[in-house]
Amino acid sequence: MYYGEKVCLRAYKEEDIDIATSFVNDKELKKFLVTTIPFPMSFWEEEAWIRSQTGNQSGEYNFAIEDIKTNKYIGGCGIQKVNWISRVATVGIMIGDKEYWSKGYGTDAMKVLMEFIFENMNINKIRLSTFSFNERARKCYEKCGFKVEGILKDEIFKEGKYYDEIIMAAFKSNTTF
Repeated sequence: MYYGEKVCLRAYKEEDIDIATSFVNDKELKKFLVTTIPFPMSFWEEEAWIRSQTGNQSGEYNFAIEDIKTNKYIGGCGIQKVNWISRVATVGIMIGDKEYWSKGYGTDAMKVLMEFIFENMNINKIRLSTFSFNERARKCYEKCGFKVEGILKDEIFKEGKYYDEIIMAAFKSNTTF
C-alpha cells in the first residue's frame, strides 16, 4: 500500500465489486471518464475486471483508492501505456464516491500515484487527458504539477455536444514530494 495524507492506494478487494459497479454505472460520474464505458457494466463484468488485477501481466497497474480514516473504498487510479524506452506513462484517476468530491482526495491520490511512478518506476513523464468541461479535474492536476501540452478540438461527444480533450503532462524533474 502507498499512503498519502488522506488516502492510500491499495490492491482491489472482492468487497469492492458492488461499489465499483455502482461507480462505473453512475451517469454523472461516467460523463467525466476519459475511458468511455458506453453501456452499463454488469456486476460480473466488474468482478472479472477486479479479479484480473491479481497478478496482472498486461503492463497496467491499477489501484483502489481508500480513505485512510474510514478504510472506505472511494475510487480508483491506474497507470496505462507505459513506454519503458521513452520513460513515459499515461494515468487515469476516478473518485467515484461523490461525498469525497472537491475535498482534496483526488489531489492526494494523484500525488501518491505520481510519487510511485517517478520514484519506484523511474518514469520521466506522466501524461493524462481530461475534458474541457471538467474544471474540477483540471484544477486537481494543476495542483499536482501538470501543465497543458495540447488541446484536441471537438474530440469527444457527450450528451449531444462536442468537447475538447485536454492533454496534460508532469515531469519528474519538475516535481517535488
